[in-house]
Amino acid sequence: MTSSAVPAARERAPLRRPRACQVSGTSEALATHLGWGPAAVRTIFVLLTLLWGAGVLLYAWVWVFTPWQEGDAAPTRRVPVAWTLSAAAGVCLVGTSATLFALTSADVPISSQPSWFVWVGATTVFAVAAGMWATFVDRDDPARGPRHELSVRLTVTAILVALVAMQVAIMQEAGLVAFLFAVTIIAGIAAVYSSTLIAKWRELSGERVRRIREEQRAEMAAHLHDSVLQTLALIQNRAGASSEAARLARAQERELRSWLYDGDSPADSDLPTDLRDYAGALELDFPVRIDVVSAGLSTERASGEVAAAAREAMLNAARHAGGDVSVYIEGTTAGVDVYVRDRGQGFSLEAVPGDRLGVRESIIGRLRRAGGAATVRPGAGGVGTEVHLHFAGEEARRG
Repeated sequence: MTSSAVPAARERAPLRRPRACQVSGTSEALATHLGWGPAAVRTIFVLLTLLWGAGVLLYAWVWVFTPWQEGDAAPTRRVPVAWTLSAAAGVCLVGTSATLFALTSADVPISSQPSWFVWVGATTVFAVAAGMWATFVDRDDPARGPRHELSVRLTVTAILVALVAMQVAIMQEAGLVAFLFAVTIIAGIAAVYSSTLIAKWRELSGERVRRIREEQRAEMAAHLHDSVLQTLALIQNRAGASSEAARLARAQERELRSWLYDGDSPADSDLPTDLRDYAGALELDFPVRIDVVSAGLSTERASGEVAAAAREAMLNAARHAGGDVSVYIEGTTAGVDVYVRDRGQGFSLEAVPGDRLGVRESIIGRLRRAGGAATVRPGAGGVGTEVHLHFAGEEARRG
């Protein structure tokens, strides 16, 4: 008795719209999910549209409930939908003008002709749809943007203004019908420009929310400064810099101050922010208290060679000296200087064995290769060690 292997069912791709698509990515997403060709799916939508618009409703339903593929890139569309709708509105405007001329020449009452209503309605719908698409869809498209949006707006505005002028011209003959059409077209113009008002409203609402949050943060900061931060500082002073309780209190104080006052920092932060964060990490691992002070304006980033050399100097001070360590950063237009001072026993660089390359390569050699300079010398009064890092700015290096 033999058994035939049953082929495993093919796993369907998730229903996700591609970020690079023709119009909305709906047909491509459905075709990929079903394993069909996009042309076949589009044909089905067209055929279903003949059944009292079922294809349009189905397309809209899939479009609304199908998310984009994962990724950070903004969706981009190959078909210029806004300009296509604008062209359709222009064609309908020509049709409206031709119909108006024909009815006027034949002395036929305009308000009694269905063709006039069809042309005016189609022109308005296409023009408003073009403006809304450019505003709410194409504005975030990297291939188009605000300039494209402005061009489409001006084009459809000209079409709608011309359509309003036609209604005014036949106002005496068509009466109430022409007046209602004119009001509807003016409402369409307002809808095209509604996004500007919506954006301003969102901006004002966001500013109000940010102001309220800043006030709440200020009140919280004042309360915490008078209670929690002072308590943490008291623990540090009474426990001593080398104790475990003092190190934990110092780390909590630094973290709390950063949350209260610093806010969000970019991934590649500036040099003072990076060294403060690194000092907080060292205080958790070593019996040390590190104060980082910054003066002037430094353009050096946390990913630079100065930051790497400074971190190595801080690590050496925390590991071998402990106690209190001070880091002073001075930034000018000519460059940046970093001083790392400890109050340990100190050491002589000449006395360090030649196979110990930490200070020679990670600090002095690193700065020399980057075009800067580093010196290691005894601290003031012969107490401790001072590491001085100097790195010239772009203008100084070019000069």
